[in-house]
Amino acid sequence: MNFVPYAVPVFLVLIVLECCWGWFKGNNTYRLNDSLNSLSLGLLSVATKFIFLSVGYIVFVKIERDYSLGLFDSQITGHWLIALLVYDFFYYWFHRISHERQFFWGSHVVHHQSEDYNLSTALRQTSTSFFTTWIFYVPCFLLGMPIGMYISIASAHLIYQFWVHSQHIPKLGVFEWFLITPSNHRVHHAQNEQYIDKNYGGLFIIWDRLFGTFAEEDEQEAAIYGIRTPLQSWNPAWANIHIFVTMLSDAWRTQLWRDKLRILWAKTDWRPEDMEAQYPQPKTNLEQFEKYNPQLSTVSNIVIIAQYLMVSVLHFWTSLQLLDGPYWLVFGATIIQIITVVAIGMVLDGGRHVRLMEVTRSLVTLVIVYNLLEVGLISSAWVKVGLLYLCISSLLMWFVILREASNQPRLDHGLRV
Repeated sequence: MNFVPYAVPVFLVLIVLECCWGWFKGNNTYRLNDSLNSLSLGLLSVATKFIFLSVGYIVFVKIERDYSLGLFDSQITGHWLIALLVYDFFYYWFHRISHERQFFWGSHVVHHQSEDYNLSTALRQTSTSFFTTWIFYVPCFLLGMPIGMYISIASAHLIYQFWVHSQHIPKLGVFEWFLITPSNHRVHHAQNEQYIDKNYGGLFIIWDRLFGTFAEEDEQEAAIYGIRTPLQSWNPAWANIHIFVTMLSDAWRTQLWRDKLRILWAKTDWRPEDMEAQYPQPKTNLEQFEKYNPQLSTVSNIVIIAQYLMVSVLHFWTSLQLLDGPYWLVFGATIIQIITVVAIGMVLDGGRHVRLMEVTRSLVTLVIVYNLLEVGLISSAWVKVGLLYLCISSLLMWFVILREASNQPRLDHGLRV
């Protein structure tokens, strides 16, 4: 059983409560632009699963049917405990390699881009995990873990990791020795030299202690969150592909063939020497660290929140169509969600090309609605609903675009779509 859909409403309530608690205590850890970006990336991550086939699931079913050793029985409680330990062990290695190897980091980096650290950061998930994540869990099925047991453990494991994304929970005494806690996960998200690439565990910290990747949170060394080469964009599409784009660019332009081949599996801090010389990527100066924080007016922020709530309603409606709705209906609705959250990100960035993006979004939405009607997947009544949604959404977006056009120009970080 997948527990995550049942947990999402609780997640959202806890995010609101944590934000209120921070304001009350005078220690607010939220910024609207960053939090909306994290939520957009979470929505995008789920939305892409609506339309992309899960290669991992196909492989898991094949292994369970033909190659399983059958060592696990879901009717035995002890087997569930052993399976949880096994899953967490492979999670540790998935997580560690996702930090230490370039190709896997390209997918996982999304979760670490936020320069804030709060419960909304936990929802900041990649949309490209179907390329990489499933590979690490093949041994679970070779050993004989039933798919139902695997899904239950994996979803519960993911839910556990939500609460550790908080700055308001102090060290928890003896639990720090064997569990992942907010304290040692804050270390994991920090880019300080002494913290970087530490504490990979998902449920248990014992693997980090065994394999030498543990670091304790030092109260004298405040964590600085984010990645060493800052993204400086609220565009969720760019957040998902920027590492892969750099890899392909370096592979194309570097002179040595061995470097072209090495890029894919290289360590995350490696680049070809000629690329590093010609196209350097400056690292963050932690001594003078400033968060990426282009600002909109208060009114514009309220309108953007309304825009995000609208696309969230569409997202929820799409999820209801998964069981009985036609694939192409789900596909079309998902594309509308994707281009909308990208447009929201570009508005938050204040990029020059946001007008072109909004025109494109409206045209794509109209084409999708028209084609769904033509092939008989929606009725004329639903067309009216779709057009009403587009009109309200577009009016809100243009209100912000035109209002912010008169403000002081900001750097164009919204170009990458």
